[in-house]
Amino acid sequence: MHISYTTSERKKTPCSLINNIKFNMASISTFTYFLVTYIVLGEIFFVTFSYATDTTTCPSGYPDKGVAVDKDDIDKMQFAVNLEFLEAEYFLWSSFGYGLDVAAPNLPMGGPRPIGAQKANLDPLTQAIVREFANQEVGHLRALKSTVGIFPRPLLDLSAENFGKLFDEAFGLKLDPPFDPYRDGLSYMLSCYVIPYVGLVGYVGTNPNINGYKTKRLLAGLLGVESGQDAVIRMYLYERATRLVSPYKYTVAEFTSRISTLRNKLGKCGIKDEGLFVPPQLGAENRTISNVLSADFDSLSYKRTPAEILRIVYSSGDEHVPGGFYPKGANGKIARGFLKKT
Repeated sequence: MHISYTTSERKKTPCSLINNIKFNMASISTFTYFLVTYIVLGEIFFVTFSYATDTTTCPSGYPDKGVAVDKDDIDKMQFAVNLEFLEAEYFLWSSFGYGLDVAAPNLPMGGPRPIGAQKANLDPLTQAIVREFANQEVGHLRALKSTVGIFPRPLLDLSAENFGKLFDEAFGLKLDPPFDPYRDGLSYMLSCYVIPYVGLVGYVGTNPNINGYKTKRLLAGLLGVESGQDAVIRMYLYERATRLVSPYKYTVAEFTSRISTLRNKLGKCGIKDEGLFVPPQLGAENRTISNVLSADFDSLSYKRTPAEILRIVYSSGDEHVPGGFYPKGANGKIARGFLKKT
């Protein structure tokens, strides 16, 4: 076995580094192979982090003048905490078998534990994706807490029964057997289609109303990752679009279309949600029926207001009437303000 790379090659990307490793697989044992892999990965991480630790020439990029966190930003950004709690708990429980009370005990702020959350029967690929999402959501809550503050976790209903009711409403009939998001990887990713996108369009809607430069940075960072999560979910489902969702006679694409139609119905503000396939007039530049990403006429992300989002996540079509994922309503000044108007 021979491993060789020059000093100049150390400056190459990790992929280039791997391509410069030369060895004869037939001449080494399995143990040696894994040892070499471990050493190579260690080298990659060393090279990556050694270049990343020097920040002396990296300015913050923030303006010299202005307000970091405008007081009017706080309630607007805190509204999103409701959705981040929902995502964090759902991803954590489904992939790890426990929630924030174990993963980050300082974040629930004394709020009640979710109803019906459980570990999902995930294949290795889906589990790897969801575990990464789960850890990302912990980071999101931590960033929100340190920048604008957070409130106690609202009561969340993550039970299979709640998801079953949602999918029944989307299809306009009782699915038999009831839809269970914890059944397998595909069912789980279909259930995930329901959640991150709502947060994405919420951040787009909030963006024009934010003033502080640190709050803008927080929103942009959150929006970027939420958009990425939604894109991963949609691509996962797009690759399986024509597959029948066991044990039903409906395809993955039809499931996405039904859920998007339901969210438009509940939101009550026109088309702001699209499935994996659309008529040409809704496709990018009116030239495609494929719809890997959901976007408007100019291929910009749709936006929603807090009221629209509550109508959807409450499954009631009314921001004043809690239910769905939030049996007792969402928390924070904006969400509780709607409840007081009932």
